[in-house]
Amino acid sequence: MAATATVPLSGASVGSAQAQRAEPVSIKVAPILRGEAPSSLPIKIQLSPEQGAKNAFIRIRGLPRTVALSEGHAIAPGSWSVPLAALATLTFILPAGLEGQSEVFISFVNVDGGVLAEARTTLVVAASKERPPVETRAIAPPATAPALAVPKMDPTERERAMRLHAQGVEQLQRGNVYAARKFFELAATAGLAQSAIAAAATYDPDELVKLNVVGLQPDAAAARKWYEKARELGAVEAAERLRRLGSR
Repeated sequence: MAATATVPLSGASVGSAQAQRAEPVSIKVAPILRGEAPSSLPIKIQLSPEQGAKNAFIRIRGLPRTVALSEGHAIAPGSWSVPLAALATLTFILPAGLEGQSEVFISFVNVDGGVLAEARTTLVVAASKERPPVETRAIAPPATAPALAVPKMDPTERERAMRLHAQGVEQLQRGNVYAARKFFELAATAGLAQSAIAAAATYDPDELVKLNVVGLQPDAAAARKWYEKARELGAVEAAERLRRLGSR
C-alpha cells in the first residue's frame, strides 16, 4: 500500500473562482523502495490531481548524499528539486558501495515554497551480490603489447549505458559534477570506456581545474582507478592520463 499525504490547495494556487471547491492534492508513493547498488531504481510517485498547482514542483529530501536522480537538480546534499513532468520516468541512481536505509520525504511545493502535500518512504539499499570477473590476463608494456581485448556489450547494455552517460553529460553541463560522476560511474561499470574516462576526470586534479569547479576536492587515487578501468575497456587516452597522474 502506498503512503499518502494530503493538504488542500490554497485559492491563490488554483484561482479565486475555484477556491471554494478546490480539490485536495495528494502524493502516493510505496512505503518502502528497495534496490541494489549499483543500479537505477524507478520511483513511482503519483500526484492527484495530476496537474496540481501551476509552477509547482516536487522536492525530495533525506537521500544519501551519494544518490543522484535521473531528472531535476540537487538543491542541497541529499535534497533534489524535480519538475512534475519528470515524475513518470524518475529514478534513483544508486552508486557502488551504497548500503543501508534512509527515510526519504517527498513534498509537493508551490512556487512560493509552500508545501501543498507530503509523503514519506524508506529507501533500502543492499550491495549487489554480483561480482565482476577477475582479470588474470597479463598485460605487456604498451610498446610491444597487442591491442587489449575490449569486453563486448550487448545492444541492450550499451543503450542503457549510453543513456546513463548522456545524463552524466547533462548534469555536468548544469554544473552538478557530483551527480554527473555517479552517472558516469554506473555507465563505466556497465562497460562504456568513455564513461570511465569521464568519471576519472571528475576526480583528476588537472581536469577539475579545466572544469573550473569550486569546493570539490580532487582524488588522484580515485582518478587512477577509473583511468585503469578505461584502459581495460580500450580507451587509448587512459594510458597518457595515468602517466600524467603518476608524475604528480
